Amino acid sequence: MRRVLLDQGLAPRAASILREDGWDAVHVFEIGMQSAADLEILDAARNSERICVTLDHDFHAHLAVARAGRPSVVLLRVQSLDAPAQAELIRSVWNFCEDALNEGAAVTATEFASGAFR
Repeated sequence: MRRVLLDQGLAPRAASILREDGWDAVHVFEIGMQSAADLEILDAARNSERICVTLDHDFHAHLAVARAGRPSVVLLRVQSLDAPAQAELIRSVWNFCEDALNEGAAVTATEFASGAFR
């Protein structure tokens, strides 16, 4: 199951779009965590067995400092995408990194063009 928790910087509509495609996607706004600290969001993702998707560079650092393998975190370093483009980028990352994300990984997507990322 593709279970993700989208952080505040992402569009709530991106979660809705992913749900339309059969994902179990939740935006922090939908669960009252829009003002939560990074560590609280990571705990929520871990406790609900979701992969955290964020625009915030601090999430990878929090995992490293805690030496935590979970939850997996996807950092999108591509700004100014609308909700459909965010959802598409998340799908692309998942398709490319699914095994690593299921095992526990910190993934960064740095570019998005023509349906691909780096």
